Amino acid sequence: MTTRPNVAVVVMDTTRATETVPADDDTTPTLSGLADAGTEFTDAVATAPWTLPSHASLFTGTYPSKHGAHGANPTFEADVEPLAETLASVGYETVAVSNNTWISDEFGMDRGFDTVEKTWQLDGAGADLGGMIQAKTLRGKLGVLRRRLFDGGRPARNLLNALYLTVATDRASDDGAARTNDWIRAWLTDRDDDRPFFLFVNYLEPHIDYDPPRRHAEPHLPEDVSYEEATRIRQAPRAYDVGDYDLTDREFEILRGLYRGSISYLDERLGDLLGILRAADAFADTLLVVTSDHGENVGEHGLFGHQYNCYNTVLRVPLVLHGGPFTGGHAAAGDLVQHVDLAPTLLDAAGVDGDGVRDQYQGHSFLDEAAEPRTHAVSEYVAPQPSMAALERRFGDLPPSVRRFDRRLTAVQTTEYKLIRGSDGTEELYRLADDPGETTDRAADERSAVRLLGDVLDDWRDSFRPASTTGSVSMTEATEERLADLGYLQ
Repeated sequence: MTTRPNVAVVVMDTTRATETVPADDDTTPTLSGLADAGTEFTDAVATAPWTLPSHASLFTGTYPSKHGAHGANPTFEADVEPLAETLASVGYETVAVSNNTWISDEFGMDRGFDTVEKTWQLDGAGADLGGMIQAKTLRGKLGVLRRRLFDGGRPARNLLNALYLTVATDRASDDGAARTNDWIRAWLTDRDDDRPFFLFVNYLEPHIDYDPPRRHAEPHLPEDVSYEEATRIRQAPRAYDVGDYDLTDREFEILRGLYRGSISYLDERLGDLLGILRAADAFADTLLVVTSDHGENVGEHGLFGHQYNCYNTVLRVPLVLHGGPFTGGHAAAGDLVQHVDLAPTLLDAAGVDGDGVRDQYQGHSFLDEAAEPRTHAVSEYVAPQPSMAALERRFGDLPPSVRRFDRRLTAVQTTEYKLIRGSDGTEELYRLADDPGETTDRAADERSAVRLLGDVLDDWRDSFRPASTTGSVSMTEATEERLADLGYLQ
């Protein structure tokens, strides 16, 4: 028995609120059960629409401008302390299991963790063969192996790793969740029970490509569409962005079915994780957070993927807490909350003072009775990722419809209104109360609301000093390939 509770933060990567809030028994029965037994926040807003800045906000309780990890500086290096460091300083074993290449040591996201398990890399001493997981055909897998066989001067080890990945990884049904759970099961079996743990898990299944197992996909597809037909639809968000190909409304409807099926499959793997915690006699002593880093556009707003915008399809996410003060607690479930609120909340729930680090937080603890309810949520898209230069290298000359993406976006929303402000002078205003899908821009008609929310953004910006870090990060060729497979850096 530990003196402090365990803490587990689970990110269902790329899972939007549209499919998961409120959690329901049809698509996400595991998440629904956690929500019933714990606390579900039904108005949770991410600080950024993509992985790296959103995770850094979750880890540090700060916005992208303050922690400095974003498209113009794709690494976490600012002088802010991540939650893992704080918990490690009071005796926690800190472990991260990542299925997303952005959440790795290459981008500074290992700070504070004793162990970082990268599921796309079977053996840390061997070559990075994650591209074999992404490859859908045997020919593609063999191509990755040919390029990586002699990396590190260990061809025999690389060949064995490749054979394992080919046999043990079914790309058509799993992006690493099953392997993640196997690793966690073994770790919990072998670990020292006298120390509490902080476990961070990133599951990747709802990310491009949407390719859930048949049994999870078919209930969500149109009745006249077969699984085979659905999985033949091209899924290439950046190529779609630049007009390299097009998708019909019907095809997007089918893709949304596959996307929901991917979330359904991941919910099943989440259920396995809870079973693993229970079997290790750890569940009852664990503060559990289940959320997503961002959502996804699947045809909404004329977009595909989660780049170049700040609509709520990419900003609103599920958030369920369970354990300790959040068991059966529904009183604050409808409050407007953000990821920056999680770090101070978890410190309070775990009984950790966090002296010094709390001054950096830009959110407030859900358990702070003196804190005023959040009146607004701010989200940032600091720089386009991939950049216009990266898109040009891949696709050639870009049309004006793509050039417009070369801007910074900042969004502020209340429960009634939302303003999206661009560095190019653009403004979009939506009345969320009666237009939650953000279909009608009211900026020209409701100038008073634009000014009021603009003042909120200005006051927020003036309340802290942004990080000064801007630059690039050195990536291995294998990392660049894997990120390209996920729709980045193309």
